[in-house]
Amino acid sequence: MTSTSAPILITGAGQRVGLHCAQRLLEDGHRVLFTYRTERPGVQALRDLGAIGLQADFCDEASILSFIADLKTRTDSLRAIVHNASEWLEESDARQGQDFARMFGVHMLAPYLINLHCEELLRRSSPADIVHVSDDVTRRGSSKHIGYCATKAGLDSLTLSFAARYAPAIKVNGIAPALLLFNPDDDAAYRAKALAKSALGIEPGCEVVYQSLRYLLDNPYVTGTTLTVNGGRHVK
Repeated sequence: MTSTSAPILITGAGQRVGLHCAQRLLEDGHRVLFTYRTERPGVQALRDLGAIGLQADFCDEASILSFIADLKTRTDSLRAIVHNASEWLEESDARQGQDFARMFGVHMLAPYLINLHCEELLRRSSPADIVHVSDDVTRRGSSKHIGYCATKAGLDSLTLSFAARYAPAIKVNGIAPALLLFNPDDDAAYRAKALAKSALGIEPGCEVVYQSLRYLLDNPYVTGTTLTVNGGRHVK
């Protein structure tokens, strides 16, 4: 991977996919800035590796703009922004509006404002990239998780729009993974049902997202594209 002195910002890196990608970026020699909402062991692990953590909650415009102001005190340039932060809510009857608003904030408003307000930071690096981590569910919709699916689909739309706006200086792409990693309390029946949804039928782990990220950062001729990383769910 091409390395510059400008750091890479990755949001939502306290656990799982974000944590893995941040660790791998550090291993590849990049400086890393990352956001987290809650203190977790992974947050301290990244600090111990030399990454700079910024606590942020992308729940509304004021919180997002406050984060951007803080970010600009830490660096005057960015090699890339990886929008990995995500919110998955049940959309309970009592909180439908609030839950949708929160997912909209994390999945759409935060990337939108961060991309706009950090354009100059990215333009000070060559190459420069924005990567939106979406979800394979946007390909077909979801009757059970409408707000989550809709706001992730909006993120896919931001990929296209920002790719057009920022070319050729800044490449903008997306990654849309399906099942990557089970939770420890997922039972055998659930695991079997989930694995059967894909043609490859495996639990791939987080590295497949990092491989996709690395491809997008390395390839100088790809923008406005969302990579599907779903084990062949679309051919089942």
